Amino acid sequence: MGRIVVTEFVSADGVVEDPGGSEHFERGGWAFETERGPEGNQFKLDETMASQALLLGRVTYDNFAASWPSREGEFADKFNTMPKYVVSSTLQDPEWDNTTVLTGDVVGEAAKLRQELDGDIVVHGSARLVQTLLDHDLVDELRLMVFPVVLGSGKRLFGDTSAKKPLRLADSRTVGDGVAILIYQPAGEEAKASNPN
Repeated sequence: MGRIVVTEFVSADGVVEDPGGSEHFERGGWAFETERGPEGNQFKLDETMASQALLLGRVTYDNFAASWPSREGEFADKFNTMPKYVVSSTLQDPEWDNTTVLTGDVVGEAAKLRQELDGDIVVHGSARLVQTLLDHDLVDELRLMVFPVVLGSGKRLFGDTSAKKPLRLADSRTVGDGVAILIYQPAGEEAKASNPN
C-alpha cells in the first residue's frame, strides 16, 4: 500500500500560487527570493529520490511537463522517469514520459492508486486536488516548506472542508534564511482508520 504525500511551497499566509514565477501571477517567484540553504535543498532532493510516483493536477502537470524534460541531473532524471498520474478531464495525449491521465472520480482514482502502488505517491502544487484529497482523508503526510513572506493575495492551500481535519506535527526544522519545514500527519480517528500502524 502506498502513501499520498503532499509537498508544498507556501507563504506565511498560506498562499501556494506560482512559487517559481512561471504562472504570470503578479506576486509570483516568491520561493526563489529566500535562500532555503543546503539543508533545504537536500530535503527536496531526498524527498524526490524517495518518491515512487507523482500525482498532479492539470496546471501543475502542464508547468512541470514544460520544464522538466529539458533538464538534467539526478533530480530531473527521477522526475522524468518515474510514473506520473495527472487528474484531467481534457488532457488526451500527454507527451511527458510515463504519464497516465486520471479522469472521472478523483477520490476513487486516488484511493485506488494508494492501494495499488507501494511507497510515496507525491503531490506537488495542485491546490484544488490537494483540497479534495484532504477533505476525503486521503493525505497520509503533509510537508510544508513555509517561506517567510506574506503575499496578501493568491491561491491558498487550504479551502473549506466538510469537517475538522486534526493533524499532528511529526517533524519541524528551520533551514536557510528562515524557511520552516513542517511535516504533519493525520491525527484522530480518521488517521487510525487509514493508517492502522
